[in-house]
Amino acid sequence: MTGTAGKGKHRIVVLGAGYAGASAAGRLAKRLHRDDVEITLVNAEPDFVERVRNHQLAAGQDLKHRPFDAMFAGTGVDMKLAKVTAVEVDRRSVRVVSTAGEEDLPYDSLVYALGSRSNDHGVPGVAEHAYEVASRPGALRLRSRLETLEPGRKVLVVGGGLTGIEAVTEIAETRPDLDVALAASGGLGDWLSTKGAAHVRKVFGRLGITAYENTQVAAVEPGQVKTADGELIASEVTVWTTGFAVHPLAQASGLEVTENGQIVVDGMMRSVSHPEVYAVGDAGYAMGAGDKALRMSCASGTPMAWQAADAITADLTGLKQPKMPLRYFNQCISLGRKDGLIQFVTADDVSTQRTITGRTAALYKEIICKGAAWGVANPGATVMSRGRRVKAGELAPAVA
Repeated sequence: MTGTAGKGKHRIVVLGAGYAGASAAGRLAKRLHRDDVEITLVNAEPDFVERVRNHQLAAGQDLKHRPFDAMFAGTGVDMKLAKVTAVEVDRRSVRVVSTAGEEDLPYDSLVYALGSRSNDHGVPGVAEHAYEVASRPGALRLRSRLETLEPGRKVLVVGGGLTGIEAVTEIAETRPDLDVALAASGGLGDWLSTKGAAHVRKVFGRLGITAYENTQVAAVEPGQVKTADGELIASEVTVWTTGFAVHPLAQASGLEVTENGQIVVDGMMRSVSHPEVYAVGDAGYAMGAGDKALRMSCASGTPMAWQAADAITADLTGLKQPKMPLRYFNQCISLGRKDGLIQFVTADDVSTQRTITGRTAALYKEIICKGAAWGVANPGATVMSRGRRVKAGELAPAVA
């Protein structure tokens, strides 16, 4: 790294302002003094997207507006509205495009948090005929389509994971006049505990949702999907929720990545091939409890961001490198606005028999969602007692 004492300000560029990127930028601003560092947060949209609520947005609900200029006012974070087009690690520079044109942003430390998008897994017809809720534009597109859908029409959600279950129950609850179904490649909620899976089935029954279990969708066509067994399932609107794919920029940059393009990082969230680069959120491949890779989720991204911010602070100040516990406690699943499931898990994300269900679980999930958004909007509050701001002159002169 480039030191700051006598050498000008240390330039920190954060790419992406989702849960992970925004949390990292805010924590860095709280920990480091603006006389010593420049923190630039790059994002293509001017306000924060609560991605975990995209299924609500798609179902017709209006979400709270959270503009970044208000969130980061007075923090010292320079917000740049731009799209990242290239990361040039050999030059330690990022190329972005904004309304002002193209420019290069040099950095001393880079936090890569560009997140992920919907993954079509190469299935024919998904891009042309399916909808997704992994992005706000995708959720809004689905919302517009559902608003025009006549009663009795069929909506099929493909993907039986957390996103799929939340999306299908939200749509079914909001539009009980529609024929709503879900296609899962395995059993419905087969990763949950016996009690958790039973509750999901109970809610599906109450909302009139059809479950096509052990059903692999091989193609999406106008008005239907085709399964791997050759069966045709009618679908006026198909919603694709079969996982996430990371942005290809990381692989193109020369950083060491996994087969799916995630940046391989060490315990400090530092790239194993380029130590001045940190990767957090869905873009980073980090190991958690039990030496298992963290799954792409808000639950993983936020502590990863805290770890990276604290590691950068330690590098610049000579303080001891902190170690953030990267472990799981529960999976919070909304089942519409009136029901939910809190599935408690082991540290390495394996379901236990302990659950919370019903309205209590719905309230629990709502508190978690509000807390996550509040933490991004109030980055200083996430800093633990050891996290005082480092004053000018305290930066280690030997940092390099």
